[in-house]
Amino acid sequence: MNIAIGSDHAGFLMKSNISKMLQKAGHAVLDFGTDSEASVDYPDHAHPLAEAVVHRKADFGILICGSGNGVCMTANKHKGIRAALCWNKALASLARQHNDANVLCIPARFVSQQMANAMVKIFLNTPFEGGRHCQRVDKI
Repeated sequence: MNIAIGSDHAGFLMKSNISKMLQKAGHAVLDFGTDSEASVDYPDHAHPLAEAVVHRKADFGILICGSGNGVCMTANKHKGIRAALCWNKALASLARQHNDANVLCIPARFVSQQMANAMVKIFLNTPFEGGRHCQRVDKI
């Protein structure tokens, strides 16, 4: 799979670790920055990532910032993006199963690296259930 990933300064270390994990698993990783812990504005990284997912240059996106809220709000401004803010494995699974989420947003200051890695794996491997959920997703 092609996975787009991006973060602000608060999510930089977590993004780097997730990128390595994804590459080891055989995924192609499209990195939308940032490249250090120097302060940046999260929309500068979230907008291009969302566009990559919308235009199918990536199968899924992963965005990380301190609270996860900023990147999630930014990504959801793009038609066709269904970004979900998740902080545990159940939410990551339900975001895919019931909402057909295509961007996982992670709050770096509120979850461990171990939890983030687990959520990414679940998110990427959980299919959309379809059925009654299709009608709801179509209304978004």
